[in-house]
Amino acid sequence: MIEGDEYTFGVSGKLIMNVLVMYDRQTKTLWSQLLGEAVEGELKGTKLEFLPAWQTTWADWKEKHPDTQALRKGYYGGRDPYDSYYASGRTGVIGQTVLDERLHVKEFVVGVEQNDEAVAYPFSVLNSLPVVNDFVGEVPILVVFSAETGTGVVFSRDVDGQTLTFQTQDELTLVDEETYTTWDGLTGEAIEGTLSGSALKRIKSTSSFWFGWKDWYPSTRVFGIDDVDPVP
Repeated sequence: MIEGDEYTFGVSGKLIMNVLVMYDRQTKTLWSQLLGEAVEGELKGTKLEFLPAWQTTWADWKEKHPDTQALRKGYYGGRDPYDSYYASGRTGVIGQTVLDERLHVKEFVVGVEQNDEAVAYPFSVLNSLPVVNDFVGEVPILVVFSAETGTGVVFSRDVDGQTLTFQTQDELTLVDEETYTTWDGLTGEAIEGTLSGSALKRIKSTSSFWFGWKDWYPSTRVFGIDDVDPVP
């Protein structure tokens, strides 16, 4: 929905720095998948509303949402046809634009951009540090990561004007140091304590290969590498 009108989208067949380019069928405007923004055409500069989503396993999703509908398209076999691509050092169809060897080109990262500042949180770091209190563009954020499913979610740490600091209580159940409220780390819902019934606000993030993220955000900070003393 854009200014009250419904638009439908398709795949243009174009790429910008290896990122899919969509088009809307109403105006033929071209849109960047990564940015969610119109990059060429009548609606250039328009941004789509961000809706939070999870990248997770089907088993994990079914457990949380047993009545969900699933869309199956394309390859139906038991083998992922992209296995060889994941294992290779190839960087998309047109190669990488920016050479940056802080991470392997195919390292997965959770990318966050706020107020023109970008930060990449490598899966390899999050595997051993699944809860991260950090700042991106002066916005206090919380990154929560499940190594079992590869799910990474990002929240604002501000709740009712107070900035909270989180630590792990049990697996992905968190507790904040300010009110000792218990939280579900993946949904951001307060389960028990002073703030019970509250919910953390999701922050826009994307799971991406390193080569794709740093091409779009060449000045990105890499958490765990560029941080001399990362926020615990």
